Amino acid sequence: MSSPDPDGWVRTARDGAVLTVTLDRADQLNAQTPATWAALRAVGEQLDGDVRVVVVRGAGRAFSAGLDRTLFSPDPGVTGGLADLGSMPPEQAQERIRGFQAAFRWLRSPGVVSVAAVQGHAIGAGAQLALACDLRVFAEDAQLRLPEATLGLVPDLTGTSTLVELVGYSRAVEICLTGRAVGAAEAVAVGLANAAVPVDQLEATVADLTAALLGPDVDAARETLALLRSAVRAEPAKQDAAERAAQVRRLAALAVRN
Repeated sequence: MSSPDPDGWVRTARDGAVLTVTLDRADQLNAQTPATWAALRAVGEQLDGDVRVVVVRGAGRAFSAGLDRTLFSPDPGVTGGLADLGSMPPEQAQERIRGFQAAFRWLRSPGVVSVAAVQGHAIGAGAQLALACDLRVFAEDAQLRLPEATLGLVPDLTGTSTLVELVGYSRAVEICLTGRAVGAAEAVAVGLANAAVPVDQLEATVADLTAALLGPDVDAARETLALLRSAVRAEPAKQDAAERAAQVRRLAALAVRN
């Protein structure tokens, strides 16, 4: 089974200083694959210096339901699969995951504010894509879950550092180890989301927020953003490396079991 053309899975639209990035697999609840991550990474690599705000959204009724489960199929006919990561030499597997992480980390590029517009499911990789953004607006039906540990894995797409920054260590432990859903109202209460709005108001709310973010002088906004980011104690590169190493260990262990 081969993957369809990845160019159709991620759409971009530019409106002045605003770039909207849309996951476009609505029939699959925007499930992600390495092809999705390659497309997202390419968007980041080609980011125009005049872009000030990046909005990330999912087509249809879900932001992203996480990984496409077919990727873990042992069927050699599945292209771009992940089942072979557990049997690779650790350095090679970590390097591949580093490439996956790059699809998420650019959303905190210098000078750019990123906003996730989250509706429906944001699970696993979907939750981590929302966490990769600076700001999150939830529709009232949104549910964020990080179930990786319950599946024998770890969150490895840059999500752990941001989660702890937002909600604190103890709540992050509870969210990750139980894998439970965090609804919109709770997400606002604990700092995961900036706002929760009715589903039919999500687009308008994000548009209003985007307009407000564009209000300040561009240089003042970018200097302020840089100061705020440097004030956070986490070191993303080290955290990303820790995620890679932990995931490769988990994959290797699961490969031996199977």
